[in-house]
Amino acid sequence: MTANQHPTDQSAGTSALTGEHADLLETLAKHRDFLRFTTRDLTDEQAGLRTTKSELCLGGLIKHVAAMERSWVDFILEGPSAMPDFTSMTQEDFARREAQFRMLPGETLAGVLDAYAEVARRTEEAVAALPDLNKSWPLPKAPWFQAETEWSARRVLLHILAETSQHAGHADIIRESLDGAKTMG
Repeated sequence: MTANQHPTDQSAGTSALTGEHADLLETLAKHRDFLRFTTRDLTDEQAGLRTTKSELCLGGLIKHVAAMERSWVDFILEGPSAMPDFTSMTQEDFARREAQFRMLPGETLAGVLDAYAEVARRTEEAVAALPDLNKSWPLPKAPWFQAETEWSARRVLLHILAETSQHAGHADIIRESLDGAKTMG
């Protein structure tokens, strides 16, 4: 989908699937499209502007959601070793994570959107190849996860969907603050 398409356009990659796999991927595609749609007709400079008191910008939100989705799909495929041990992260690690929320010098909106589309394609391929959404792994160590907890592929996909939806709402606020444009209405 280009940034100028309507957010209800469906991803072609999920049309061959049926059942729960298809339902989850189609819903995720819809919410990804809402997020991407907030950037329609923007320049690179506008995509990097902070329009509220927060550090968030539209390009940075999409970068973050792409990184989050990539990381969680790695978890589905490889388990907790694919993710960092959040309890032992350094200041440099946290600085790299914070950079996900900003457009950095040399980054373009088109590049950010292309990278997000590649993450979406990879997610769809990985989920389509899963024979069972019940496959579970222990969560990585993090202060916000309860110890000894496992998440299934299904639960991870629901988490990706929830986070994508939440950030699409953030993007709506940022875009409306930027120039009054809205995703809906």
